[in-house]
Amino acid sequence: MLALSLGGTAQAHDFWLQPQSWQVAPGKPLPFVVEVGHGSFRQQWGADGGHLLALSDLANGGAVDVRPLFKPGGEVPHLTRTFRREGLHIISLVSTNAASDLPAIRFNDYIKAEGLTPAIDGRTREGKMGTNGRELYSRRAKALVQVGRASRGDNALATRPIGLTLEIVPLRSPYALAADHILPVQILYEGRPLAGALVKLTSLEFDARPLRTIRSDAAGRASFEVPPVGDWLVNVIWTKPIAHPKADYLTTFSSLTFGYSAKRGR
Repeated sequence: MLALSLGGTAQAHDFWLQPQSWQVAPGKPLPFVVEVGHGSFRQQWGADGGHLLALSDLANGGAVDVRPLFKPGGEVPHLTRTFRREGLHIISLVSTNAASDLPAIRFNDYIKAEGLTPAIDGRTREGKMGTNGRELYSRRAKALVQVGRASRGDNALATRPIGLTLEIVPLRSPYALAADHILPVQILYEGRPLAGALVKLTSLEFDARPLRTIRSDAAGRASFEVPPVGDWLVNVIWTKPIAHPKADYLTTFSSLTFGYSAKRGR
């Protein structure tokens, strides 16, 4: 287990979609909020619709653009969606880029704690560990919601990439885990498996620090034992150097959320 200690701006980058419930009946409105940060830094996202690049509801029947339902200006719930089709639904969100400029000591602590080796190696090699850390960053989030009864295509839908720049792809649906409660995931960056990223599992009911952190293997994979109750977040961060007048790195934050309203069967 790896305990991460991040403060201020870096901590606030943790970002996910939180529905009122993970299981809902067809035709019943379901509110969502967008959450940022963990522990004492946790808050609701205050951005307006201009920071929203995409917001989609994907089910076996296809994807629906639900950006028109987003409430701007930090109003909550940020989204209320009424699902008509039974089965698994994937709500996904993509934000626009924002800029961050941190003092050297804070940026160095952040990239080391998050295992961002492209920034660590690049700053070390170029002798820039004593300079401010400048990045452009954006966020990707997926929430898995079960609407009514499970359908035949749910597992295939859950395990199929949806094309996010940095994406956490479950290799089993979290709602159809075997008796071992093991959830394997694969991390994809720009469509390819990402090795060496720190992948974290966090209970959103006790979210001051991750329950477990695993470095993705050569195939971009990591596996977690997920307790059969509660709200769960898997998240990962990655970066790459860029040539930009206001930033040296382009960083992407990605999350996957799911949960259990009642204990899973064994």
